[in-house]
Amino acid sequence: MKFSKTIFTILLVAISTVSCSSDDGADGVDGQTGATGPAGSANVIYSAWITAPTAAAETIDGTSGMSTTINAPELSADILAKGTILVYVSFGSGTYTLPYTSTAGGFVNTITAISTLQKIKLFRFRHDAGGTVNLPTTLSWRYILIPGGVAATAKTAKLDYSKMSYEEVCAHFNIQ
Repeated sequence: MKFSKTIFTILLVAISTVSCSSDDGADGVDGQTGATGPAGSANVIYSAWITAPTAAAETIDGTSGMSTTINAPELSADILAKGTILVYVSFGSGTYTLPYTSTAGGFVNTITAISTLQKIKLFRFRHDAGGTVNLPTTLSWRYILIPGGVAATAKTAKLDYSKMSYEEVCAHFNIQ
């Protein structure tokens, strides 16, 4: 038995040596591994900075405010059901994640986003329910849509994009 194992091993080595000759084909060019590129934004959809139409007075769930709507043609039923929708407002002093609460016109108010199929309604209301604060057409808006089918990794599973700054979200998804 020991003898047949030895012959088998020798035969296997001999066959391997013969079949691995350097004359099997043309030599290839040695490639170099390039540097790892930045994380991409595969599957993530984002708009350009856009302005919204003039706002109009509206009451939503018993709350009076001003609203306007921006088109988001990529906002699908699947993203509404399973994805993440981030909306930002930008004006003179910076870029802010919605909902955004501030004191404007001397009153505490909030701007929020209400997402529906292919549309995002921007709604601004006063906390004291004493009237409205306008949504000027000079504000700039941007949305980022993260489909629910983007697989989470250990690194991204713990991320709450709504608590990240605009700059952090853009860096994470390599958004210009």
